[in-house]
Amino acid sequence: MNTFPRFVSRSEIISNISTCTKNYAYFRISNNRRRYCAVTVSLSTKSAEETLVVVGSGAAGIYGAIRAKTIAPDLNVVVIEKGKPLSKVKISGGGRCNVTNGHCVDNVILAGNYPRGNKELRGSFFNMHGPTDTMSWFSDRGVELTTENDGRVFPVSNSSSTIIDCLLSEAKSRGVVLQTGKSVTSVSMTGGGKFSIKIEKRTVDYVEYIEANYMMIATGSSEQGYKLANHLGHSIVKPVPSLFTFKIDDFQLVELSGVTFPKVRVKLKLDTVQKSIPEHTQVGPMLVTHWGFSGPVILRLSAWGARELSESVYKGSLLVDFVPDLHIEDVKSFLIQHKNKFPKQKVVNSFPSEFGLVKRFWRFILEHEDLVGDLLWASVSNNLLISIASHLKNCSFRVKGKGQFKDEFVTAGGVPLAEISLNTMESRIQPRLFFAGEVLNVDGVTGGFNFQNAWSGGYIAGTSIGSLATVSDLKEGAL
Repeated sequence: MNTFPRFVSRSEIISNISTCTKNYAYFRISNNRRRYCAVTVSLSTKSAEETLVVVGSGAAGIYGAIRAKTIAPDLNVVVIEKGKPLSKVKISGGGRCNVTNGHCVDNVILAGNYPRGNKELRGSFFNMHGPTDTMSWFSDRGVELTTENDGRVFPVSNSSSTIIDCLLSEAKSRGVVLQTGKSVTSVSMTGGGKFSIKIEKRTVDYVEYIEANYMMIATGSSEQGYKLANHLGHSIVKPVPSLFTFKIDDFQLVELSGVTFPKVRVKLKLDTVQKSIPEHTQVGPMLVTHWGFSGPVILRLSAWGARELSESVYKGSLLVDFVPDLHIEDVKSFLIQHKNKFPKQKVVNSFPSEFGLVKRFWRFILEHEDLVGDLLWASVSNNLLISIASHLKNCSFRVKGKGQFKDEFVTAGGVPLAEISLNTMESRIQPRLFFAGEVLNVDGVTGGFNFQNAWSGGYIAGTSIGSLATVSDLKEGAL
């Protein structure tokens, strides 16, 4: 018999979250005039209790809020979200939600999947809460997970709703208050060291102010989070897109749309970047689309070269090795052997099986050499064989822009990691201010790594806040 708790729907959870109330004051904006009015804000009636305001209800925000409330049950935890909670979780992985990656148990290897953060995350970050901890957290709450061959971890249900409902159910049971349709537009510090937070709800034209002892910014790549962090003294590394496809200037590629290469080696040479960057070479699967190239190897390349690609306005040359496991001399040798073995066959109809190519792509290579029609293998010169081998090992394509990777928007940039403590996720500039998730200058490649950054950062921040609130309660009790 299943002993795990029943998961209810998101709408049921949100509509039934019970909250205590406390009266605050706010300014209402109407007909271009402000009027001072009273409003009921969903906070505890016990003024002595401390409050945490989490800005953003994505993976990091909700996970962190749950953890803080778990550590400090008497802490008021309020999550403010202008849109729908966990919206990125919903669309991730094609609606399946790639929770984490289960193949990276070594921290150095795991950190190597983060173009921004690969050096800083090699320390204790994932030791405090890594992929195994994430999987255990969801499994302990009744979510069955499965790990695919490439390490990606998904719910067995193949539905992101399973992850969303689990998180919202846990938040509800812990007493986390979730307020949607509201936006934190500014924050300042009071004389007592608290955060004075301005919240707006534009649909009904009102402004409210609340005070908080702790604040966690977990707004993802939203401009809102960058502005709040900057206002509180943090610098911002300019955000640029990461994880995108390449638009290729080659009309013949359209005929190859849908062709997948299990393994290629790609190297990027940008127009305006002179320095050579080793990470601009990647190996992995590639997909041909009607606009250019996609697939894991292209997405990894776009992530590692995100800043340089932005500087080059996404213009450059992509060099593709379609037979990366073969040396060019081996390629030539296989071509010569094939010519000698099948001299009377048409070149367009046969090629060495060792190459592992599809017929459509072989024709594409031949067209680049102007080898079409009824040409027989016996008529192919050695110079042409050398040229074919060269194209297979080093085929150049002109990159003319970037595409978009489905609905998974990832950015490189945000609050520099040097400005926070990764052991606590607390700001080194403003005490009791915490960050988690993509608002920081951390981004991962595809495969569940961006969500793992969110889970780890949220967990550490929530633990730190909950511990501080618990100590504060003990001091209050002693007095």
